[in-house]
Amino acid sequence: MLTDQTIVFLIIGLALVFFIWGRFRYDLVAMMALISSVLLGVVPSDQAFVGFGHPAVITVAAVLIISQALRQSGLIEQASRLMEPFSHNPSLHILALSTLVAFCSAFMNNVGALALMLPVAIQSAYKSGRPTSEVLMPLSFGSLLGGLMTLIGTPPNIIISSYRAAETGQSFAMFDFFPVGFGVAVIGLAFLSLVGWRFLPKRVARSEENDNLFHIEDYITEVRVTDGSRIIGRRLLELEQLAEGNLVAVALLRGEDRMLAPSGYMRLREDDILTLEADTATLKQIVDEQKLELVGSTDYTQATLKSDRVDVLEAVVTPGSRLEGRTAQSIQLHAHYGLSVLGVARQGQALHERLGRVRFKPGDVLLLQGLREEMPETFSAIGLLPLAERDIELMPRQGSLVAPLIFALAILTVVTGLLPAEIAFVSAVGLMVLSGSFPLKDLYESVDWSIVVLLGAMIPVGLALDTTGGSAAIAEPLITLANHIPVWGIMALMMLVTMLLSDVMNNAATAVLMAPISITIAKALGVAVDPFLIAVAIGSSSTYLTPIGHQSNLLVMGPGGYTFGDYWRIGLPLDIIILLVSIPLILFFWPLYPA
Repeated sequence: MLTDQTIVFLIIGLALVFFIWGRFRYDLVAMMALISSVLLGVVPSDQAFVGFGHPAVITVAAVLIISQALRQSGLIEQASRLMEPFSHNPSLHILALSTLVAFCSAFMNNVGALALMLPVAIQSAYKSGRPTSEVLMPLSFGSLLGGLMTLIGTPPNIIISSYRAAETGQSFAMFDFFPVGFGVAVIGLAFLSLVGWRFLPKRVARSEENDNLFHIEDYITEVRVTDGSRIIGRRLLELEQLAEGNLVAVALLRGEDRMLAPSGYMRLREDDILTLEADTATLKQIVDEQKLELVGSTDYTQATLKSDRVDVLEAVVTPGSRLEGRTAQSIQLHAHYGLSVLGVARQGQALHERLGRVRFKPGDVLLLQGLREEMPETFSAIGLLPLAERDIELMPRQGSLVAPLIFALAILTVVTGLLPAEIAFVSAVGLMVLSGSFPLKDLYESVDWSIVVLLGAMIPVGLALDTTGGSAAIAEPLITLANHIPVWGIMALMMLVTMLLSDVMNNAATAVLMAPISITIAKALGVAVDPFLIAVAIGSSSTYLTPIGHQSNLLVMGPGGYTFGDYWRIGLPLDIIILLVSIPLILFFWPLYPA
């Protein structure tokens, strides 16, 4: 009969396989691991969902909401204007962008900080004629480095702090991570800006005047609705459905009235002239079946498909987007959201397969046509990040300073010890809503619920690993090495293992699994647990070798035109640098044998 420890190992082992495989979302994998642990008796049923009320989970959710409030404050957009003078020099350009995103990431969610800076970085690259491939990966890595500096900079730090509280009775303070995190961030940013970007592929530069990613003009044709057309009196959406989503009506000419991005509910009339985007086979099929008259190809470009009301924008599919794993037809993107997909690019290359058959993936760049005033809200609702430059106001919007001030007050209460982090930041969220500086309708949409579910599900599983003796069993081989290598060598080896795990699975899940193991090792070696926990925190957030380890890496994959193998080019040397720099810093600021 299997022991509880063996069962936990099997469950965690299978979870790791599914995390690495990536076929299923990590929150679903974590929940299945939790349910399996309960059904097999290694997690008591009355303890199954205690993770969802864990202080670390509450803090992460509150920080995600605060991050959105800070994004809406408009302050960072103003600061980004200061980047323009540095764009003439590649190293200064990358240093300025990555430093700003690192600073933002120290106090808000990594992905939120990156999403804020991504359009700014792309636009500045366009203006300087510099390939986005040189800029965006350093920007992503900068957001990860910045998160190392504070308690709330990244979920692993919050998780590590909760384990320290359980072990010693006291959690890490707001800036306890700063001495080591700041040193690692400074060296890391210096590497990225001076050396790292030179290792990246120099993909073709794009500019505002010459955007060569999408060549939609090659697929645009005008057709006339004749008196014998079968489509007369039917809605435009029905024509798109007949083409199985492989056709987009970008304009409609009715008499003297020209309509861009026409509503899908418009009924077609005789002599209407439709401007269609479709591949040759789809166009021929629709023209023949519906008895339309082919007027001819046109010289339309993206610019001619815009107006005061209609815009054409690029947007990237974010992890967790409603589009993920679906097609434009299955989600009825035009009917429900008023958006028409004109093109899809993946890893920097435009896809030439039929648009109706494309299942969207995180990091895909979409070329979309829709109503200008509705696009921001629609993008937010379905999980798209616009890549166009934002309209940056010279003065903050009324009330925009309220959210940052409330946040600063919350940080002050945490630093001074007046309130624990989870209480301080949940209170801050409440004050932001009550003050009107953050709309209540945006509150729940600001939370990445996949992270919350992941943490809530994995915490009981991590506790089961510890209570069944699994942590001690995993730690034993490292402990036996103490006879051959110094303690700092064991700590470095544990950090290396944590780094490798975080590259193939979520960094928060990595922290949940590695924290109890690090505590077990430290106690067995008779040294303080703090340096080992800090090492796990650094290792968990060092997700630089692959695009799947962190959402920030995945977000820049499409806009930067990166392939899976591009990440290790600067990720591997950066990991080595972090390992060499962080171990001495940890030993200096967090001694193994405190006085």
